[in-house]
Amino acid sequence: MLTQEQASLIEKTKAFVRDTLQNAEGGHDWWHINRVWNNAKLIARGEQANQFIVELAALLHDIADAKFHGGNEDIGPQVAGDWLSSIHVDEETVRHVQQIIRYMSFKASFGEQVFSSPEMLIVQDADRLDAIGAIGIARAFSYGGFKGRAMYDPEIKPNLNMSKEEYKNTTAPTINHFYEKLLLLKDKMNTNTGKELAQERHAFMESYLQQFFLECGEE
Repeated sequence: MLTQEQASLIEKTKAFVRDTLQNAEGGHDWWHINRVWNNAKLIARGEQANQFIVELAALLHDIADAKFHGGNEDIGPQVAGDWLSSIHVDEETVRHVQQIIRYMSFKASFGEQVFSSPEMLIVQDADRLDAIGAIGIARAFSYGGFKGRAMYDPEIKPNLNMSKEEYKNTTAPTINHFYEKLLLLKDKMNTNTGKELAQERHAFMESYLQQFFLECGEE
C-alpha cells in the first residue's frame, strides 16, 4: 500500500512521463507505459515486493529507450535518476529503479545476469506482456514501419542465434521478430500471474501467424 506521499510522487512521475513521451513512436508511447504500469500493479498483488519501486520503474522503464537514442543504454537510467532526484525520492530507491531499467530488457538477457530483484521481475513480466498478444502484434508492426522495415520476406530467415549486437542492429522483416523474440517470451515469464496471462496472448500470436502465412499462400 502506498503512502500519501508516495502516491503523490507516482502522480508527478506519471505526468512527467506522459509529457516526455507525447511524440514517441506508437509502440513506445505513453499508452505503452500506461499498459505496463497497469500490468505491473496487477502482477504485484500476488508477489512480495515494494509497490512504490514497482510503480516508479514501470512508469520510467522506457523514458529514454536506447533504440531511440543511438543505442545509448545509459541514457534511460540517467534520465530516470535525474527525474527521481528532482522530486526528492530517496537515493536507495533511485538506484534500485535505475538498476531495473538497465537490466530488465530482452537485450540485457544476452549477457550475464548481474542484477535481479522481485520488483524487476514484476516490471519485466509487465513489459513482456505488452510485447505479445494483439497489442504485441500491433507494436511490432508499428515499430517496423517506423524503421522502414519490410513486413515479410521469405528469403530472409529468422536468426535464432543472434548476439546482443546483432539483435540491437537487425534490419530484418518484422515477421522475423516474432521468432527471434516475441514467441520466446511466454517461457521467460517470472511470476505466476505473468505466466498465466502470457498463455492466451501467446496462443493468439500463433493463430495470427498461421493466418498470416495462409494469406501469403504458405502453410
